[in-house]
Amino acid sequence: MKDKIIYVTCAIINFDDKILAVQRSETMKLPFKWEFAGGKIEVGESEIDCIKREIFEELNIQIEVKERLTPVVHQYPNFKIKLIPYTALYVSGDLKLREHCDFVLANKNELINLDWAEADLPILKEFVEL
Repeated sequence: MKDKIIYVTCAIINFDDKILAVQRSETMKLPFKWEFAGGKIEVGESEIDCIKREIFEELNIQIEVKERLTPVVHQYPNFKIKLIPYTALYVSGDLKLREHCDFVLANKNELINLDWAEADLPILKEFVEL
């Protein structure tokens, strides 16, 4: 049986000159891997609406969505995702982790050293080369 694809958006959020990365908690799939925050697109929801909603739900902040980067389809052992990345700017709100266990605000070179979820790696690579 062919895996159905899970459509997920993620945001590469700029806080001034730093980028936000979040670490998955031990209860999530891919525990302790780093990723760009985001989540699954709900039925009838646009990519932009999804990313804004997910970022608010997960991190308690408002963002301004900017540019769509190249989506990545990645097959994990038990599921397949299409990860749709957007660059974004932090607008307002106090950052609160509701699902993740940690976060960093880092420059591009520092981000490369984190232990990323595999689907996020091509996105990170594209972003670092922008």
